[in-house]
Amino acid sequence: MRYRRAQTLGATYFFTVVTYNRQPLFHHDETIALLRKAFHIVKAEYPFTIDAIVILPDHIHSIWTLPEGDADFSSRWKRIKAWFSLRCPEAYKQQQSISRLRKGEQAIWQRRFWEHQIRNEADFRQHVDYIHYNPVKHNLVNRPLDWPYSSFHRYVADRAYPADWGATRAVEFDENIGRE
Repeated sequence: MRYRRAQTLGATYFFTVVTYNRQPLFHHDETIALLRKAFHIVKAEYPFTIDAIVILPDHIHSIWTLPEGDADFSSRWKRIKAWFSLRCPEAYKQQQSISRLRKGEQAIWQRRFWEHQIRNEADFRQHVDYIHYNPVKHNLVNRPLDWPYSSFHRYVADRAYPADWGATRAVEFDENIGRE
């Protein structure tokens, strides 16, 4: 089956990337540091901007802006996943299916990922809010500020959010965010 993906040059995209069988791979500083290194290595060779990100135990949400004239986010994700997978400690690798063995794939990531092209400033803001509120939504913390693996801290430092945002009342989202 061939999937159709957006191919707008220099666009901004929201992504959801999930671990294989929703394994809580990112519960450990060791694997989070490895993931950060993978992003750093790939960004150096194939630049892009991470506008917002949250790393949760079993998935990642992020928003990227690609350089002008470039729409190849798939290769970047492939490289990030491959770099991480090659260096991931054996303790975190799950048993491979026959199909994964034939393709030389580790059982670390779901094969595909979700992407959504950001349409406008309001769409961008909604997705940034969704990313930053996600640890609260999944009952990992009581407020976004308490989740250490999030760009929320950068947004607070830049005064885009007050530090108590999302702490006093639930944040509502369009039901299609992350599913469109």
